[in-house]
Amino acid sequence: MWQWDPIRTWLSGQIGEYWSLPLLTAVQILMVMVCLILVMAFYTLAERKVIGWIQARRGPNRVNLLGIPGAAQPFADVIKLLFKEILIPADANGFLFRLAPFLSMVPALAIWAVIPFAPERAFAKIDAGLLYILALTSMGVYGIILAGWAANSKYAFLGAMRSAAQIVAYEIAMGFAMVGVLMAAGSLNMGDIVRAQSGGPLSWNWFWLFPLLAVYFISGIAETNRAPFDVAEGESEIVAGFHVDYSGMAFALFFIAEYVNMILISALTVIFFFGGWLSPFQGYLPESSLLAAPGFFWFGLKTLAPMFTFLWVRATFPRYRYDQIMRLGWKALIPVTIVWLLVEGVMVYCHVGPWKGQV
Repeated sequence: MWQWDPIRTWLSGQIGEYWSLPLLTAVQILMVMVCLILVMAFYTLAERKVIGWIQARRGPNRVNLLGIPGAAQPFADVIKLLFKEILIPADANGFLFRLAPFLSMVPALAIWAVIPFAPERAFAKIDAGLLYILALTSMGVYGIILAGWAANSKYAFLGAMRSAAQIVAYEIAMGFAMVGVLMAAGSLNMGDIVRAQSGGPLSWNWFWLFPLLAVYFISGIAETNRAPFDVAEGESEIVAGFHVDYSGMAFALFFIAEYVNMILISALTVIFFFGGWLSPFQGYLPESSLLAAPGFFWFGLKTLAPMFTFLWVRATFPRYRYDQIMRLGWKALIPVTIVWLLVEGVMVYCHVGPWKGQV
């Protein structure tokens, strides 16, 4: 990912050129994973604080860190989950019951391998990055189905089936939205998708693909089982859904997967529709200006907006009925994407819009 030439040169002299690159890559991956988990932990705190602010209440304010009220709450949650006993139902399939949380969490972390944090700053600069993302996002549903089935509980299984049907419905709409991004960029490479939006905010895909942006983000909320699409957690009939029989760190893995996926959807929204690491001042300020320079700062700053929107939506909208959710996915979002793909095809053919990579 990042080229640390002085450290690599020193390591090459100590352990040889053959081992220096894998070791540096492993260190960089570990750094990104640790940062991602820390962001996820404080995102849970931000969720409580933001929803408390929206609903006119305080949120966590007792567990202090460095004098900041509530700042240590994520660490308190981790300690609590670590010391909770992991119980496995007597009639459950033990192997699949243990495997399901990892099938949900590992794909959510593995997708970050192709995320371009800045120009030429990605672990894997593969040309089929978009296909890689589509493939791994489809893997998460297996963890949900296995969690519901392996517990040998009708409540968990019912929640798993509802969640899986919802994910499949909205994944089709999300896939069509990605096809629109592919048509605009003319490439499956994530870095090329960002570079194709060069030229300033009006060249970003949000302006030309706004219906697909709306469909993609709504589908992302549904894919992560977040409110108002959290039908797996209908307390009146299916308790906590597919993970009702999980406790301790086994439950925490599902919890981590959900929040990492929220951060991931926010990052992908920025990459696909808001120019990724491109500066909003590009084209308006001289290229030598620091504000016009692309970089991780802009990528991170933009990602905060959809992350906040996840919390805002949860605090604002009531949970939908299951039939309403399925009708929205199949009868509204998918037709919208198909129609706009046709419109985009006409615009590309007529050279309307700043489409890059198109002949």
